[in-house]
Amino acid sequence: MFGKNSNTQKSAMKNEIPGQPNINIISAGSVLTGTFKSKSDLRISGTVEGEVHAESKCIVSESGLVKGDLVTKEADIAGTIQGELKVSNRLILRASAKISGDIQTKTLMVEEGAHIDGSCKMGDLTASDAGTGNNKDTWKKQPEKKES
Repeated sequence: MFGKNSNTQKSAMKNEIPGQPNINIISAGSVLTGTFKSKSDLRISGTVEGEVHAESKCIVSESGLVKGDLVTKEADIAGTIQGELKVSNRLILRASAKISGDIQTKTLMVEEGAHIDGSCKMGDLTASDAGTGNNKDTWKKQPEKKES
């Protein structure tokens, strides 16, 4: 009588809640040291000292700080990045963004007031350019144009 529901409850707890997005959050005041890898969306409001690899979208809030390379599919940056920023699709730099490092992205939107100290390379990138082999079908380098 009581034992029948225990298996059902355990299996329900293992499953994710339908319709709920998977988001990893590094809260303001938190410090994460080392390499962080995520298959789901990521919000950084604290500090990450090391590389960040997010296969989906990465949001760095105004209080967020990444001291290392950030590799992701999409990024919305309002905080500080001290390292390379490699975005396979769309990068948004908010007015409060501060980037100290090179940027590689397919598309870029920059709000007035954002600071960039580094170079910016735009266009489709290969997986090797991005430092990851995860999105091979979306990372294609444009052929170089030969001058005649």
